[in-house]
Formats: sequence, structure tokens, C-alpha cells
Amino acid sequence: MIASIARALTHEHMIIAWAIFLVSYFVFAVGRLPGTKIDRPAMAVIGAVLMFVFGVFTPAQAIASIDFSTLVLLFSMMLIVASLHLAGFFQWVAHLVIEHLSPQHLLPGVIFTGGVLSAFLVNDVVCLVMAPLILGICKRMKLHPLPYLLGLATASNIGSAATITGNPQNILIGSVSGISYRDFVAHLGPVALIGLFVDWALLHWIHLRSDTTDPRPLPAQTAVQNQAPDTDLAWPLTVTLAVLAGFLLGFSPPLVAAAGGALLLVQRHREPKAIYGDVDWSLLVLFLGLFLILGGAEQAGITQELLTTAERLNLHNPVIFAAVVTLLSNIVSNVPTVMLLKGLVPQFHDARSAWLLLAMSSTLAGNLTITGSVANIIVVEKARTEAHISFVEYMKIGVPVSLITLAIGLLWLRFVPY
Repeated sequence: MIASIARALTHEHMIIAWAIFLVSYFVFAVGRLPGTKIDRPAMAVIGAVLMFVFGVFTPAQAIASIDFSTLVLLFSMMLIVASLHLAGFFQWVAHLVIEHLSPQHLLPGVIFTGGVLSAFLVNDVVCLVMAPLILGICKRMKLHPLPYLLGLATASNIGSAATITGNPQNILIGSVSGISYRDFVAHLGPVALIGLFVDWALLHWIHLRSDTTDPRPLPAQTAVQNQAPDTDLAWPLTVTLAVLAGFLLGFSPPLVAAAGGALLLVQRHREPKAIYGDVDWSLLVLFLGLFLILGGAEQAGITQELLTTAERLNLHNPVIFAAVVTLLSNIVSNVPTVMLLKGLVPQFHDARSAWLLLAMSSTLAGNLTITGSVANIIVVEKARTEAHISFVEYMKIGVPVSLITLAIGLLWLRFVPY
């Protein structure tokens, strides 16, 4: 097969395709092309365009390489989350959950609130909104914010493993695997729930077990106190609940999410452009560029060569597969890793289990280092002015949380029957 593809392309085209592919993944690994301002989304666009310019694939082949279901589901969920954000939903939830907590209950409050929200909504946005709220609460309670910020970052990754809509890589896996929303939750929901308890136990042991501060109620005026939800919250909340119900009832996630996103654009008090402004367009650009780069790599025979090489590593072994996914996710990020491996998974004897293992390991691997997940980077950047989180300080909790939750996930998927 590879030989026939190679004969169809000139030798120069093969070299160019390899160069574009390797440079693109190098930028995905380091985050920026050295000496330039080219970041991951920009490199995805440049790489995709170069595949066209040098004739690696035709426009028809390029269109065929794009998974439009993934893009529709991702964009629609962004519209839903943006509508909730603008209506003050996240501030309202933080107010309801945290306002009555004493310092000794604040950590589990942060972990389970962040984890549950991240399970059903895109985890990056949860961290974006909740990190400043947690900083404000800790400041008024005179608590060091480090354990609570670490709790938010790690819990958002763990919680997002539970569902198809928890994070971008799960959205991709849900679209290409055909696994239903309920099936996904049934398999990975328990792993995420157990993982949140593990996260709580480890953070308490490492950071709070020697804390002798007397428990105090949250002061009357906190950063989230008296922040009533927007008067228009009822509409986006109703639509969101209807969308989640549609997921659980077995309807097509892209179709249900698209219908919900369209309904949320029908508002009297908010311009649609305000919602568009809250959408992460760079992530959509990254996805589109990755589809095209991988499509060009497939036409050039690159992905088949890589997958043939990967088969020699015995990736059919779940432990080895999870280890490789964890390593790649922390080198080139989890979305490019899932994009690269999505062609290998259907070749597994039990493809459905392999898809679930890929979703679980690529997500939980995000807790290993700060750069392992966009959610981690968001929390660190949001906290920079108030609390510095070093790479080593993060790894003190990130490494044990990742290794233990990955082990739990492997054991759960291997021994718990469905």
C-alpha cells in the first residue's frame, strides 16, 4: 500500500510532506517556532496551507480529511459555554457552593465543583472563570491559594474525562468512535469520580495536613458574595439542560449541541457577537489545521509508516498504549496526540475499549505537568499576579495524581465488566 502511494507522489513531494509534518509537530511540542511568533494554531494553518501549495493532496482529499462532526460539536459547545459565562452562570455556581464553606471544606468544594462542571462543559472555560473567584475567596479568608488553585487545575482535567463534552480531545474521540454519550459516561464517569477523591486526598496530604488554622466561616462579603446571576440566565440554563438531556437520551451529540447553540443565539438582550467574542477561535483553527495536516500526511503515506512502526511497540498492550499516550500528550499536547493515533485505534481487536483508553489516558495525562493541559496553563497564568506556581511545585501533586488516576483507569477498564 505504501509503495503504491509512494509511486503516485514524486520523491520531492514525499520529502516536503515529511518536512511539513515534522516541523508542525515540533511546534506543537515546544509551543512556538523558535525566533518567531508562530504558535500552535498558526503552525496548524501554515502546515495545512503548505500541504496545498506543494500539491501533497487535492482540495477534494482535503475536504474528505476533515471531520465536520467534531468541528460542529466543538463550536456548538463553545456557544453554549459562552452563553452561560456571559449570563454569570459560573459565578452563580461558585456563590452557591462556596459561600457557606469553612476553610477546612473549601478544598473539596473547589475540587468537586470544578470537576463536575468540567465533566459536562469544556474544562478550559471552567478554569478560566473559576481561577479568579478562588483567588478572591482565598485572599479574604487569608488562606494561601496554592492548594486550591492546584485543586481546580487537576480536578478540571479529571472531571473532564467523564464525558464526551468534557474537553476537546474527548469531543474528537466521541465523534470518530461512534461511542454514545451514555456509554462514555458509564465507563469513564466512575474513573473520574474516584479520581476526584484521590485528588482531594493527595492535595490535603501534601498541602493541608499540617495546617492548624482554626476553621472560620467565610466572611460576609467575599469575592463571589452578592453576585446574583444575570436575569437572562434562565434561557441559557434551560437550553443547556435540554442539550444534556438530549445527549443522555442517545440523540446525535453534534446535532443536539448545534440545535442548542442556535437557540442560544436567539436572545433579545444580548448581541450574538458578544457570544462569538467568547468563543475560542484559535482552538477551532488548531483542529481544522490538524485535520488537514494529518490528511496530507495520510496521502503521503506518513501516518501509515508511523502506525506500522507503532505496532512494533506492542501498543495493543493497554499499559504500553497508555504510557505512550501519556508521553506524547505531554510532548506535543493531547489533541495532536489523539489526532495522530485516531488512525491506529480502529485496527485494535477491541476498538471501543481502545477509544475509551485513549480518551482516559490522554485526559488524565494532562495533570502530569503544567504544560500537559491548557487548563493547567490557564490557572497558572490567571494566578501569576497573586500566587506563583512553579513547574516543580506543580509536579509535586501532578505526578502522583496522574500516575494513580491512570492506574485506576487502567484497572477499571480492564476488570469492570459492562
